[in-house]
Amino acid sequence: MKFVLFAGLGIAAAAAAMPAVAQNAPQNGVLVIYGNQKCPTTQSGDEIVVCVRRSANEQFRIPKELRELEVTPENEAWALKAKANDTVGAVGIGSCSTVGPGGGSGCFMQNANRARAENKKKAADEKQVQDSLP
Repeated sequence: MKFVLFAGLGIAAAAAAMPAVAQNAPQNGVLVIYGNQKCPTTQSGDEIVVCVRRSANEQFRIPKELRELEVTPENEAWALKAKANDTVGAVGIGSCSTVGPGGGSGCFMQNANRARAENKKKAADEKQVQDSLP
């Protein structure tokens, strides 16, 4: 039991002594460089390094590959969520409520807008699939 405890402490001490991984460390054999940075190599030039150059403006941003482009309820801006509260309790023409003379027209408009957005997304997804085919 004591051996395991000492071994665990040794691993923790060794991990603490390791240097932090550099920001521009190669991942999957490709090094991402920004702006006018040089692609590193040995002085003799016998090492091949694959570099991908990106704009200097992208250096401190989340990489494009990791950015979510589709707005879902989880990543929707709080301002849009707060704006949705503006219509709570609304009655009358243009509202989607059972109270008031024009409640049915508001429900129709909301459903029509939702269907239009879904059809537009479906068409964009189909176009993306068609474009990816050889």
